[in-house]
Amino acid sequence: MRGWTGRAPWWVVALVALYVVVLVLVGAASHFAGLLRHGLRPYDWAPGWLNLYWSSLAVLDSLAALLLLRGRRAGVDLMCAIMATDLAANWYAAYGIQHVDVSARPGLQHLAAFTVLALATGPIVRSRLAPATG
Repeated sequence: MRGWTGRAPWWVVALVALYVVVLVLVGAASHFAGLLRHGLRPYDWAPGWLNLYWSSLAVLDSLAALLLLRGRRAGVDLMCAIMATDLAANWYAAYGIQHVDVSARPGLQHLAAFTVLALATGPIVRSRLAPATG
């Protein structure tokens, strides 16, 4: 990790650190907790495919964080894909299944804010990271 952090601008390193903290401490930890407590179906009200998607985020969030820590562009790509699909899944769950307003879901508001940040800054951060080698 030290190699790429010495070459990247400080703000890129700071954004990658923020991405990792949010992906691992918030995302992966939450999804791992759901898996440990309830297995692959942590939400009784959600369809199976949605439960499986959210459960898979325990691994995908961790993988994205690991790739980001290694300074890999693939980590930014995976993080952006995760954030976009997770926001879509949560939006569908709130509006399409539970029929609640966004004001009733502060977690959805936070997820939307982080997704906007990730999608707006991800391509810039990605361009400052070295391409994968052999």
